[in-house]
Amino acid sequence: MKGNMNKNQQSRINDVLFYIHQDISRDLAARDLAKVASYSEQHFHRTFKSVVGESVHQYIRRIRMEYAANQFMFDPQTPIIDIVQKSGFSSASSFNRAFKETFKMSPKEWRKQDKQISAKPYLKDEEIARAYQRIASDSLPKPKVVEVPSRMAAYVRHTGYNRSITNAWQLLKAWAMTEGRDHSIQYGLHHSNPTWIELDKCRYVACIEIDKPLSMRGVVNQFVIPGGLHAVFRLEGTYGDLLPKITLILEHWLPNSGFKLRSTPAYAHYHQNHFIDENEKFELDFYLPIGFF
Repeated sequence: MKGNMNKNQQSRINDVLFYIHQDISRDLAARDLAKVASYSEQHFHRTFKSVVGESVHQYIRRIRMEYAANQFMFDPQTPIIDIVQKSGFSSASSFNRAFKETFKMSPKEWRKQDKQISAKPYLKDEEIARAYQRIASDSLPKPKVVEVPSRMAAYVRHTGYNRSITNAWQLLKAWAMTEGRDHSIQYGLHHSNPTWIELDKCRYVACIEIDKPLSMRGVVNQFVIPGGLHAVFRLEGTYGDLLPKITLILEHWLPNSGFKLRSTPAYAHYHQNHFIDENEKFELDFYLPIGFF
């Protein structure tokens, strides 16, 4: 009974996480999120922290800060007050206070950093560090800018960007086989920017495209991967290469593209998935959500 209850709790909180990430700029009051989960507000707070590992307030503030930090890093022209509002804050003073508590510097100081020489947490991983040095001078593939449809997907959430992601994929594939579902169309959602977030704290979602809703939800849940305008890059390599390649896109292509990064997650459409390929090779299309405002 307890196992069934845990699956039910996880499914409901997954619905809340999906709601939060649809638009982080809107009012995300706990009482409204509790309604999404069909819980009382008091029970919602307890359940959210039990499932996610932090309070709903801490979670929302963290993802808003991560979004703002990305904007300051890769969009040097937009006024700070515009980014404050896009990040869901109505007060510049409360935003500045939260930002400084999170990053130990002001938004202006963060923006002045040389992002290409700033210490990147993923360089602590020797394998990724070697790939970063090898790839640093590579030229970027020319992206296609396309309007992408939304996609219904079954998914498993995972915390940590490393080989442990294989576990999420094995779980998702096993579920698909027992359900008699095709698992050939695979996506990996990148919720975190490992340029400045520790790898063990990065949030990742393993997804397979589905053609009909799930009959039962639990550890494996369903949602819609947002569509919209994306820059699509074809990338190839082996394990360790992908994060440095994404860094090149964010540090070199995005600031000079004329586009702005949207708040929905970037994702990979795997043609060859290095987390489950025996040679750890990948071939994928990397979808970067972009806009004009």
